[in-house]
Amino acid sequence: METNSREDNKNAESFSIESDKSKKKIKEPKPERGIDTMFRTTLNNHNNLSGLVDNKANILLSVNAIIISVSLTTIIPKLDNPSNAHLILPTMILIVTSVIAITFAILATRPTITKGSFTKKEVDEKKVNLLFFGNFYKMPYEDYNWAMNELMKDKDYVYNSMIKDLFHLGIVLEKKYRLLRVAYS
Repeated sequence: METNSREDNKNAESFSIESDKSKKKIKEPKPERGIDTMFRTTLNNHNNLSGLVDNKANILLSVNAIIISVSLTTIIPKLDNPSNAHLILPTMILIVTSVIAITFAILATRPTITKGSFTKKEVDEKKVNLLFFGNFYKMPYEDYNWAMNELMKDKDYVYNSMIKDLFHLGIVLEKKYRLLRVAYS
């Protein structure tokens, strides 16, 4: 009888220890979750900023197109009159400035696309970023599928690809903002 109660106590103790361990597992988030959240948040921020640049560039395009249209239809016909000769230079400056702003707004929204393919060697050496469409859009599905499976086998390769993707998104964002800043000037 006494042996059974000792075994019950041991079982109860081991159960409480296992129970405590499972509570710790539940309470302590894995570092991967935090890393995944960081990547998700950063990617979302990059996409939001890129959308913001595109919207601002679109506004600049529209406003400057209206300025050019109004200038061409109302002001330029009046420049034939010698009494309006003083308006020639300001009108030309307005039109040229609007054309320059439109040009830089278009450049800010224009995507940069790479070669669209990769080699098996680049995948083996982990040099290609398979997460960016510009690196695989010309590839056959079978090759891309193989490469993605290779990527998923290696956690470091996955995270390095995500880091590389975010880095290049940041570079693209900087270029967009720089061109947009010039368009506003």
